[in-house]
Amino acid sequence: MSLAQLSIDKFNKKEAVIGILGMGYVGLPLALRYSHVGFRVLGIDIDKSKIEQLNNGKSYISHISDSNIICAINSGFRATDDFSLVAECDALILCVPTPLNKYREPDMQFVINTTECIVPYLRHGQIVSLESTTYPGTTEEELLPRLEKSGLSVGLELFLVYSPEREDPGNSEFETCCIPKIIGGCTPDCLKVGVALYQHAINKIIPVSSTRTAEMTKLLENIHRAVNIGLVNEMKIVADRMGVDIFEVVDAAATKPFGFTPYYPGPGLGGHCIPIDPFYLTWKAREYGLHTRFIELAGEVNRAMPEYVLNKLIEGLNNQGKALKGCQILVLGVSYKKNVDDMRESPSVKIMDLVRDKGGIVAYSDPHVPKFPRMREHYFDLQSVQLTVDNIRMFDAVVLATDHDCFNYEGIRENAQLIIDSRGKYREAEDNVIKA
Repeated sequence: MSLAQLSIDKFNKKEAVIGILGMGYVGLPLALRYSHVGFRVLGIDIDKSKIEQLNNGKSYISHISDSNIICAINSGFRATDDFSLVAECDALILCVPTPLNKYREPDMQFVINTTECIVPYLRHGQIVSLESTTYPGTTEEELLPRLEKSGLSVGLELFLVYSPEREDPGNSEFETCCIPKIIGGCTPDCLKVGVALYQHAINKIIPVSSTRTAEMTKLLENIHRAVNIGLVNEMKIVADRMGVDIFEVVDAAATKPFGFTPYYPGPGLGGHCIPIDPFYLTWKAREYGLHTRFIELAGEVNRAMPEYVLNKLIEGLNNQGKALKGCQILVLGVSYKKNVDDMRESPSVKIMDLVRDKGGIVAYSDPHVPKFPRMREHYFDLQSVQLTVDNIRMFDAVVLATDHDCFNYEGIRENAQLIIDSRGKYREAEDNVIKA
């Protein structure tokens, strides 16, 4: 019997050990799902604090409960920073960050470093799956040659697939198991083993012809959103100049039963995928002598939105006879989307930076982020401000950046001196509200 069939049988019998590298917003939900369906799961991460919290049954992601972690532990899950335990695993799923560097080019250090860390412990019959969003060609150009340094041949003794994550943190309608899984293999046997790996944890599997196709699929999904959000953000600026409410326009257009998908404007793009992924393709396209003008233009529009919000804030303060310098500004919501604690690439944080750079005294309120964490590019020594009447009244302006459901919007409207609304929560004309 071939190694591929032996591996497939092991997954089908749920005798395989699943190793997931990266216990973040993608890796942890996937680990919990595999544990739930009866696999033994090993979570590997270099962050010792995450390891300690997980092994103590504690969650560090707001929409994942401690009880889910405890249930997984009772089913055999454990977390570790010991890469030698890779040898115990039958599947190795890489869920590590793929950010951009300061030149807005792909930063592959996490993928490459993780791959090189597992190579010494690889053995016959294992499958490696990369889930991190990346440019077409990464799996075959970066992972495959490094994995084969182990002496194992991909497709014969070791199996390699690309299967992009499609997580939407905090979206209870689409949990990990309910999101169809794209899988592309380096060889036909790689694909067969990949399907066997994922079919027990994910309800619907979508095999594609190659790893490059799978990589491009994920980029298209996120570029589609980035371009359409860029369009509606630009439309917002035009509509505002014309005295038209863009949110009312989008709602009205959405009544068309065909040919229109509603996208809503905001203060910019956040999250790990949409602000970043398009530039993975633009970077790779240059290798082929191509310039992705449409994608890059959308990126320019979206990156400019925090500055647009800042200008609306300055305008509103000027109308009250105030300069931004020395004013106290409260930013509502610092996560990139509502009802989660995920701050990756959050436009709220960029707005905070801009306010501080202009001399404003910035604070924030976000019950999902009680204390501002250390980030790679941003840091504020701040804790979340409680939204009491007195606290709201003390600020010269409140910038609504992330529209969490838990905010008391009526109370904020009644007590704030000035509101800069980037999310369309205040539709009616108000003396103290400026739409941004």
